[in-house]
Amino acid sequence: MFLDLFSGSHTYLRALPSSHVVPLAIERGWSESSSPDVPGPPALVFEFSQLEERLQSGYKATTAGKFKEAVRIFLSILHTIPLVVVESSTEVDEVKEMITIVKEYVLGLQMELTRKEMQNDPVRQQELAAYFTHCDLQTSHLRLALVNAMKLCYKSNNIATASNFARRLIETHPTIESQAKMARQVLQAAEANMTYETKLNYDFRNPFVICAATYVPIYRGQKDISCPYCTARFVPSQEENICTVCDLAVIGADASGLLCSPSQVQ
Repeated sequence: MFLDLFSGSHTYLRALPSSHVVPLAIERGWSESSSPDVPGPPALVFEFSQLEERLQSGYKATTAGKFKEAVRIFLSILHTIPLVVVESSTEVDEVKEMITIVKEYVLGLQMELTRKEMQNDPVRQQELAAYFTHCDLQTSHLRLALVNAMKLCYKSNNIATASNFARRLIETHPTIESQAKMARQVLQAAEANMTYETKLNYDFRNPFVICAATYVPIYRGQKDISCPYCTARFVPSQEENICTVCDLAVIGADASGLLCSPSQVQ
């Protein structure tokens, strides 16, 4: 990306046949009225609008169940944002909002990929599926996560936990009738037999955030630390490790956070 930035901010002018090519810097926002004595900022090859298009691609990959591809797309957004410059404070807020959105998807999809590798551990599978439903996702993706968690818990005879996911699914007003029908059936089963077959490290009544390294809940009142860039949360033992979500920042580092606009430093 740095090489792309460098090559994209220069052009090369051929002079005489026997002389060297003359490198010229390309300025961002140059116009004929610009002063020749005052150098402007370099031209950039990465724009925020490109990241919005990439975000939609990540959504489509998630909907299609191509989770590895979706993680790759979302990570590319997190890695590109520090190389994007915007002008207004409103745009800064949009950039920060995108970081939050992408962080939630990377965390959720990483947990889901981990869950699929744990076929011999049904308890941990249920826990990871449950945590996934607490990521801030688009409604269509949240429904898929709720259906999956509901099925896993019901299959393991954790009817009470499955009924919680069923209730949340119905509250989203699912447009697919099969999802709504399945949720109603689980709620009916829970009325007749509210069982907990296995104990999970999951209490949906107690607000929590998810440690992005160990995939365990950090309940309200418990100490946690965060990534200064993507704001992913971690248990204190992860301090000074590289963030497992953005793969860029040091967890718990004393840093300013993202600076992406001249408006932030004026």
